[in-house]
Amino acid sequence: MPKRTNTLPAEHARWTLSVSRETDSALRSWLAGKGAKRGDLSRFVEDAVNRQVPREMITDIHARNADRGPDQTEQLVEDQLHDVRARFWSKKSGRRLHVALSKQLNLLLR
Repeated sequence: MPKRTNTLPAEHARWTLSVSRETDSALRSWLAGKGAKRGDLSRFVEDAVNRQVPREMITDIHARNADRGPDQTEQLVEDQLHDVRARFWSKKSGRRLHVALSKQLNLLLR
C-alpha cells in the first residue's frame, strides 16, 4: 500500500464503482486487517489503477510493435532518446524536459 496520509489529494474525482459483494468483503477485510483508516479504500483503488494502466500500455505497445525486430525497436528508442536529450540540453528548464518526454512517449504509444 502507498504511504498513508490523513487526507486525499486536494483535487480529486469521485467515482461510483460496482464490484461483487465477495470482492467488497474480501478487500474491506484485508484493509481492516492492515489497520485501514478513512480514505484507504480510495488510495487502494488509485494505487491499483496507477499500477495497471502502465501494464496495459506496455501490453498495447508490445502488440503494436510485434512485427518489428529487436534492432528496429532499439533504433527507434535510441532515435527518440537522442531527440529528447538534444532538446533538454539546449534548454535549461526541467519542465521543458517533462513536456518533451511526454510528447515523445505519446508518439511511441500511437
